[in-house]
Amino acid sequence: MTDDEVRIMNQEVTAFEAAVGRIRGGSHPHAEATALYEELSGDERLGLLDGDTPFWDGMAEISRGYNQRPYVHGEVARLGVPGIRFVDGPRGCVPGQGTAFPVSMARGATWDPALEEKVGEAIGREVRAQGGNLFGGVCINLPRHPAWGRAQETYGDDPHHLGEFGAALTRGVQKYAMACVKHFAVNSMENARFHVDVTVDEATLHEMYLPHFKRSIKEGAAAIMTAYNSVNGDWCGQNTYLLTDVLRDQWAWDGITGSDFIFGLRDAAASLNAGLDVEEPFSQVRGMHLRKALEDGHTSWEYVERAGLRLLTVQLRSYAQRIEHEPPLTVMASGEHRALAREVAARAMVLLKNDNIGASAVLPLDPDAVHSLAVIGRLAVRPNMGDLGSSNVHPPNSTTPLEGIRAAFPGARIVFVDQDDPEAAEKAARDADVAIVVVGFDERDEGEFIGAGTLTDPELLGLFPPRPAGVEMPKPKKGAGMTAGEGYGGDRTSLRLRPVDEEIIRAVSAANPRTVVNVVAAGAVISENWRHDVPAIVMMWYPGMEGGHALADVLTGAHNPSGRLPYSIPTSEEHLPAFDRDAHAMTYDRWHGQRLLNKLGVEAAFPHGFGLSYTTFGIREGSVTLGTGGVSVYAKVANTGARDGHHVVQVYGQRTDGIHAGEWLLAGFLSVFVPSGGTVDVAVPVSLEALGSWNPATKTIEAPSVTSLTFRVGAHAEDPQALHLAVTA
Repeated sequence: MTDDEVRIMNQEVTAFEAAVGRIRGGSHPHAEATALYEELSGDERLGLLDGDTPFWDGMAEISRGYNQRPYVHGEVARLGVPGIRFVDGPRGCVPGQGTAFPVSMARGATWDPALEEKVGEAIGREVRAQGGNLFGGVCINLPRHPAWGRAQETYGDDPHHLGEFGAALTRGVQKYAMACVKHFAVNSMENARFHVDVTVDEATLHEMYLPHFKRSIKEGAAAIMTAYNSVNGDWCGQNTYLLTDVLRDQWAWDGITGSDFIFGLRDAAASLNAGLDVEEPFSQVRGMHLRKALEDGHTSWEYVERAGLRLLTVQLRSYAQRIEHEPPLTVMASGEHRALAREVAARAMVLLKNDNIGASAVLPLDPDAVHSLAVIGRLAVRPNMGDLGSSNVHPPNSTTPLEGIRAAFPGARIVFVDQDDPEAAEKAARDADVAIVVVGFDERDEGEFIGAGTLTDPELLGLFPPRPAGVEMPKPKKGAGMTAGEGYGGDRTSLRLRPVDEEIIRAVSAANPRTVVNVVAAGAVISENWRHDVPAIVMMWYPGMEGGHALADVLTGAHNPSGRLPYSIPTSEEHLPAFDRDAHAMTYDRWHGQRLLNKLGVEAAFPHGFGLSYTTFGIREGSVTLGTGGVSVYAKVANTGARDGHHVVQVYGQRTDGIHAGEWLLAGFLSVFVPSGGTVDVAVPVSLEALGSWNPATKTIEAPSVTSLTFRVGAHAEDPQALHLAVTA
């Protein structure tokens, strides 16, 4: 008998802990999982494949508050198997009072994966402190249209950019817990998510909608969550092409797949056969039907074992590799994490416009020289950290824009106007040195959505177990989670500000030439009715719990703006793909965002990657070199202004041959800090796969020949000062 076996008998360590120890000593996780699996009873083996909480108990818990504790799947206490202990995101750790970071779209605007990895580490620590071992918040869906209600949960509309940020969050989180990437795949409609079928051809799927998933699992992501919608006629939770052909056969991935919650699969046997490992978060469809499906031969114990071994292997691997010490509860919204949230929020904000008034630009504002401020807008006194759906984080406190401005301008007279009254706003602006307007959206305008008809839809209700006598259909309280029947959130009905907001902006800018408009939103906001009338515009996103202070940091110049748009902003809705938020069927092609604008031959209001600074930069002496490590762009980045700052070097590639010849695609980027008057040498890795095309014969993305490529290296997608380069030996 081995020492581990003796300790197990003496209950000093569990069988799972002993297996983890052997893996750290060199044993293979799959071999240890196989040994553990042989110790399980039939009921325990089936229990690995769904949630441990009975369905109606879980629904009652959600009605009191979503994800107040981790959702547990497949715990086997007698062997010490922890099971999957799910914690949601991506704004932060949902259980407890955690750090509310800026939404993912804001973090994507930093164009700094290294900073996102730090966010992942902080979230991973908080997940562990709450007893979780899997973070379900690596959201990298591509928002093909800015009306998508959950655009705030992802990073931008470019596959390469998305993949690098998904990989960065994965790296950070998995130092402490498993990272789950979602929603697989082609998920970018909210109101229709439970019934829409998306038709997409194989090439478009692999070139536009899957590369970021492949990049994130290549980084080691432990899990993938499937989407609610169907793709090419099959629900994602039981889609053999996605779950087996792509993930297992083409990508050779050995992680675990889980369903989205409650409505994530329609057929227990079909989901298992297709390759879905675990149904989340409760005992539901599989609990009702899987055993009978096995008896009737609709699925097999072989597939039960396949899923069970994956689930055990991934848990063992994670526990063997993760940081061993358990973070204390004091890490929740700790000073270190709050400081990081403030830094990220400031780094994310995008200065879209900053005209001169007289001899100098409107921004930054000098607190010693500004004696009076008019702060205008209902959103100036709201934390407004994002929607009230599954990503909702509950920090112990937060800072509003008005609070941040007051703290940054302690000696100034501040007049606040929160009512929708253009005349009152105009009067306040006329009497102030500077007018600061805060406008945009909140949880009523965009976000996760369960409509009034969802819980009365016969097809969806058919997925529920019979309701026990005396148990009523739970009704979520406001702010407890997804907002069933309340009409909150969902896909945006307009890409423009409220008419009264536009009227207020025009009135204020006419009354005060030093007007700064700050926009709270996730996706693009069309601003043609007012952007030409105002001298300064800041995209402040949903900036998290420290957003008010971060906004003040940007306005005063304590932080030099360094955010860049992770998408383009068009001048008209006509320059966007078709979008019907109530559709039952949609066809997706490869044309959206900046590339669609290029195809249409129209200019963006603000192009992909655009953003201004309080200093000036130049990119010089560029070259593209092919080496053993791949293709890299080398250049010198000069800060020619009076302030230190971050610049984002963006590399767009174009093929001169092949089916995508002439398209400009993002292939590399790098955020770099450059001191005032300084010059920094940079090497930007270039992804040839981002410029590749799908080969149906080999079932792979084929990279182009480097001799067929030209590169544009600049500050944004349409930078007139960009360097045009070709590969050199």
